[in-house]
Amino acid sequence: MSNLNAEEYKTFEGIKHVQENGTEFWYARELEKVLDYTEWRNFQKVVDRAILACKNSGFAVSDHFVEVNKMVEIGSLTKRKVKDLKLTRYACYLIVQNGDPRKEIIALGQTYFAIQTRRQEVQDAFNQLDENNKRLVVRGNIKQWNQLLAEAAHNAGIITDNEFAIFQNAGYMGLYGGMTVSDIHAKKELKQNDKILDYMGSTELIANLFRISQTEEKLKRDEVKTAAAANNTHYQVAEKIRKAIIEMGATLPEDLPVPEKSIQIIEREEIHKLRNSKKKLMLDE
Repeated sequence: MSNLNAEEYKTFEGIKHVQENGTEFWYARELEKVLDYTEWRNFQKVVDRAILACKNSGFAVSDHFVEVNKMVEIGSLTKRKVKDLKLTRYACYLIVQNGDPRKEIIALGQTYFAIQTRRQEVQDAFNQLDENNKRLVVRGNIKQWNQLLAEAAHNAGIITDNEFAIFQNAGYMGLYGGMTVSDIHAKKELKQNDKILDYMGSTELIANLFRISQTEEKLKRDEVKTAAAANNTHYQVAEKIRKAIIEMGATLPEDLPVPEKSIQIIEREEIHKLRNSKKKLMLDE
């Protein structure tokens, strides 16, 4: 076991609980501390997004996020009752996927709680979603794969922010017929701080997810070691995806319609719906 894996194992195994029937679970408030969140209201936002992701994945939220009441000590003599959540491993996985990617412990948690066996079930449920929720699901997957791609690019020699910007442009140029990030941003008529991935429909997002995941795998498989080679790899992978789109007679990504609502707006709307549903599972403390 490597040092990284040992650290992951120790950190998250240390707060794991096991029921009499052998079922594993974690408490949200204990996970909050391990993931380096100092205020519950900030961590609750992450939990809300995880619950939404669970719903969109086709699983019963109540199977993975179970409300419980716990007594906690306030000072040396006083105790009070607080709400908590019992989380399955899948619920923890969704939480770390929606956590602050700048935190190293979040990256450790993403590795620890990864669930590969769910892929087919998620795909089946995905086909039943409406367009907005499909966008939410794919955008979440892209966040995960972009982190893996950034790591693979770094290992291949992409070190500085400027080098990574060039690397990203290479991929977009291959997929979008020579258009850079700035070109795509302008074509979509977005505001300065808008992210182009947040204004893509599900079809366009899926094309980009394929670009990202296939580039990450090829960088590792070919053991790419220079920035120039990494840029070329990203461009070539994306260009092949574009050629496949052309051969199928499908609409090119730059010609797909731009959604009216951003991913952030859709996410807020869906979380609001969950908060106001009859089976309310959000914590108010």
